[in-house]
Amino acid sequence: MAVTFCACSTTKILKTEQADNVDFTKYKTYNFYELTASGDTISANYPKNVVLLEKAIAAQLQQRGYTQSSSNPDLLINIGIVVQEKIQTRQTDFRTDAPKYIGQRNYSWKSEEIETGRYREGTVTLHVVDAAQHKLIWKSGISDIIPEKESKTETVINEGIRKLFLKYPVSPKP
Repeated sequence: MAVTFCACSTTKILKTEQADNVDFTKYKTYNFYELTASGDTISANYPKNVVLLEKAIAAQLQQRGYTQSSSNPDLLINIGIVVQEKIQTRQTDFRTDAPKYIGQRNYSWKSEEIETGRYREGTVTLHVVDAAQHKLIWKSGISDIIPEKESKTETVINEGIRKLFLKYPVSPKP
């Protein structure tokens, strides 16, 4: 649901695309599409984390001169969220993983994948849409490991969205 950052960040910025011949400075207001999810796989923290994502995105847009408006906004922001359980593995090595005795003085060894850990990876995608034309004008995303400690979530989200907006075509205002 969130992206994590540390001194040795594993953050991945996904492909960024921008529509041709769009003047991003003509847009002044924005709002968010309603984000809904359901089912038994939705975590209890989902609503809180969506609010944190929207807050971080709003801060970046406001730094670029946009104002949030629920009444006829110029831009609509669509947020996509995917969380996947991942398994970290390593390949066995003859030098460090001893052969197994299989009886009658026959020894065998084969390379195999060994599970070393489990983690969750979160991907957040943003679609910026021209509300009047219903046209996608910019999209990008970010992917990273979700922190296990809930107390780090807000910091992780803010830093991830900040990095994502480094690719946005309008720079922050001084």
